[in-house]
Formats: sequence, C-alpha cells, structure tokens
Amino acid sequence: MLQSLFSKSSVLMLAIVISANLISCAQTPAKDANNGYKAEQEGWLVNLDEAYALSKKTNKPIMANFTGSDWCGWCKRLSAAVFVKDDFKAWAKKNVILLELDFPRGKAIPDAIRTQNANLQQAFQVSGYPTIWVFDLEKDKKTNQYQINALGKTGYTATVQEFTSGVDQMIAKRAAK
Repeated sequence: MLQSLFSKSSVLMLAIVISANLISCAQTPAKDANNGYKAEQEGWLVNLDEAYALSKKTNKPIMANFTGSDWCGWCKRLSAAVFVKDDFKAWAKKNVILLELDFPRGKAIPDAIRTQNANLQQAFQVSGYPTIWVFDLEKDKKTNQYQINALGKTGYTATVQEFTSGVDQMIAKRAAK
C-alpha cells in the first residue's frame, strides 16, 4: 500500500509541493526562520532543512512527529509514554533525526514553520494525530527540491519497546534497498 501511495509520480509531486513552499524558508538562515521557536521535547528539531542537513551528515533517517501538542490527547499520551523516556531518547540518538511538526491551537508558531508543517502534512496526507513518518530526503541542488523516500508510518503506541521495534522495522527497509 505504501508503494502505491508513493509511486514515482506521487514522489515527484510531493517534491514539487514541498520544495515550492520551502524555498522561501531556505532564503533565510534556519535560526532566523525558527524565530527562537523550539520543539516541545528536548532533542527534537522543528525545521526540515536542519533535519535534512543532520540526516545527511549522520546517515540517519528523519522521524517526523505530526502532533497537536497543546490539544491532542493521544499526542500527549504518546509523548508521556514514549518520547520523554530515557530509553527512547537513547534509541533515537543512535537511530534517527527527530523532527516535530506541530499543529497547536493555543500557541503561536512562526509563519515559516506553520507553512512548512502544513506542506508536509499535505505531502504525507496526514489526517489524524499523532502520526509519525520515517523517511529519507534527497535534495536536487539545482532546483532546491526535496524528494521523499518514505520508509513507513505509525501512530500511538503504549510503550517505548513497541514504538522503537516498529520504527526499527521501517529503518530495516532502508538497509535492504
């Protein structure tokens, strides 16, 4: 099913949608685009360009958490059950680049981040929260467009072990290619 969702034409279209809207973000240095905005959890990035750069540097996939941090009950439960735990943090540091894509209702986020998050939500067809996608990105240096290589997605899980073992299976697909 994931293969049909991300056919070659879909990947190209996603790359065009993301890059067209992120080019404006890339015009300013990442720290200016963030305007001091940080993720809810320590160790998570909020800027796709920063996550991409770190992913390339470390050869780790990006794990994006689509969340409603200030209103989504299941998102808060996932955070409390998994993301704040020391064993998750140790696993994540070794295996993935963490990217928080927040859709808050009661707090302001910079326009560039809001636009980036909305574009990624559309590209990944996220309709519920929490949704976690694991993926790699390639960037065309001439066009500044990203191409997504989706490895898989998940949602709420009750334990660190259940969550990390599921993501480990997605990451294993990466090695098999």
